[in-house]
Amino acid sequence: MTDVMASDAMTSDLATTHDAARAYELDRAHVFHSWSAQAEISPMVISRAEGSHVWDGAGRRYLDFTSQLVFTNLGHQHPRIVAAIQEQAATLCTVAPAFANGTRSEAARLIAEHTPGDLDHVFFTNGGADANEHAVRMARLHTGRHKVLTTYRSYHGGTHLAVNMTGDPRRWASDHASTGTVHFFGPFLYRSAFHATTEAEECQRALEHLEQVVALEGPGTIAAIVLEAIPGTAGIMVPPPGYLAGVREICDRHGIVMIADEVMSGFGRSGRWFAIEHGDVLDEPCVPDLLTFAKGVNSGYVPLGGVAISDAIHATFAHRAYPGGLTYSGHPLACAAAVATIRTMEDDDLVGRSDRLGAEVIGPGMQALAEKHDWIGEVRGTGAFWAVELVSDRSTREPLAPYGGSSPEMAAVVKGCQERGMLPFSNFNRIHVVPPLTTTDDEAREGLAILDDALTAAAG
Repeated sequence: MTDVMASDAMTSDLATTHDAARAYELDRAHVFHSWSAQAEISPMVISRAEGSHVWDGAGRRYLDFTSQLVFTNLGHQHPRIVAAIQEQAATLCTVAPAFANGTRSEAARLIAEHTPGDLDHVFFTNGGADANEHAVRMARLHTGRHKVLTTYRSYHGGTHLAVNMTGDPRRWASDHASTGTVHFFGPFLYRSAFHATTEAEECQRALEHLEQVVALEGPGTIAAIVLEAIPGTAGIMVPPPGYLAGVREICDRHGIVMIADEVMSGFGRSGRWFAIEHGDVLDEPCVPDLLTFAKGVNSGYVPLGGVAISDAIHATFAHRAYPGGLTYSGHPLACAAAVATIRTMEDDDLVGRSDRLGAEVIGPGMQALAEKHDWIGEVRGTGAFWAVELVSDRSTREPLAPYGGSSPEMAAVVKGCQERGMLPFSNFNRIHVVPPLTTTDDEAREGLAILDDALTAAAG
């Protein structure tokens, strides 16, 4: 086939996909959407995207304050990532995971350069949920134990084990107490389960609670404790100083594998390469035994996730076959996107930019909103990873929407943002401010101004 014929064929294959009306009609006729009642939704058609913006089917531009599902860390259509995918596609589109290939090897090297401690071995998956599934499988085989402890107010994925590990209400429909998962309360001072009044009290009491759960469940039955280094969808609750180190100590004392879920918080999102680094004690990072990642590793351009593995757990499978794998593990196109993403993050210091964006623009801007709006009960976050806790009464901290649900007030805030040209990330009674790390200061201020106006309008 000549180059002209190939170009014509590609154009004809994709030409009809640019019709927004047709896209919506076919979506409603054939596409089954996740986490949705199918007859109750009317999805926005996204026709194109660039940088921190997306355009709908009618050609209207929106500032993307969601990074989609908090994964486009380098924004949309980043030219360096797009070029890497195109270059890889011209050479090797795909290959079975049993073969070595240079792109996967380089992606693993780059990831290992930035993971803390001895997490130098990488098992690639297709996304975050299966990364958590495989991390738990490794921990169970390594310890010979079965139980897994995770927090309430957490999200670990939609596959069967991962959704049972999840602490939020999306677990309920699939939870038949059959997966060996046990939940406990993590630290969250604003809604403390321990009647704490300071971060120090919250840390101490949360660790005492975890220690008690471990004792009552039986330390010898517990394979792993799985924690989001900073819980994401559940509310972006940055752990108090000393908490992650305390969990590490409990794990060490009882021979329990510590798994850090960095699917959402990793790769610069929190202002560090990995959010677990916020738990530094005496300048030494709190190093888990396994660390799971996805999303920001390649900005979601091609599905990719993985598990970073310590030397001790890697040694378990040195002469014993690991009983797991995926057809597309380390897919060349996904790994090419990861290589370009990580190198861009290094060259442009996007981790430092994320830290500065949070410290100098988003954090102060959101604190200013809190001083202005009675509905804002708390602002919390770090880097490009923030949440606004909305309440109907600051004194009682009554949420503006019930746990696991929404409300007319929350719907009005979301609609107000969209009408003013910004896509917000909302969950229960919170608005999360999670723009791409490449978002400019002016774009961040624009998004906060839109949120300001939407809150004013919704509150009447």
